[in-house]
Amino acid sequence: MSAAPSHPPEVTIDPDEVTRRLAAELPAWTYQDGWIRRKFRTHGWKGTLMVVNTVGHLAEAAWHHPDLSVSYAFVTVKLMTHSARGITEKDLALARKIEEVVLWQPGREPGAALEGTPDDPRFAYVKPD
Repeated sequence: MSAAPSHPPEVTIDPDEVTRRLAAELPAWTYQDGWIRRKFRTHGWKGTLMVVNTVGHLAEAAWHHPDLSVSYAFVTVKLMTHSARGITEKDLALARKIEEVVLWQPGREPGAALEGTPDDPRFAYVKPD
């Protein structure tokens, strides 16, 4: 039987450092009440469900679970490492991955084989910031 992998201790990041890092690395995210947060605006229920499912998949794969507030045309994602009682590298890493995947638009990549959704409001789902 092999031993469980060891993980480094969860070290919280100073709130001033969190704010600085968000401004530099994740400008659409904010630090408030001990959480890092991001509100994704959508074009309606279909887009909201797509964001929720994407965040759910990434969180489960990472084994790091955010709090979500879900409404018809937005999803708010809140991250904090509960066991550390603060923001850790886990939170920033998952926020980066969420940002990357939720906002990915293949049609905007140079030479992309995938064209992305048509430029038509009927197919829009996440509103740009």
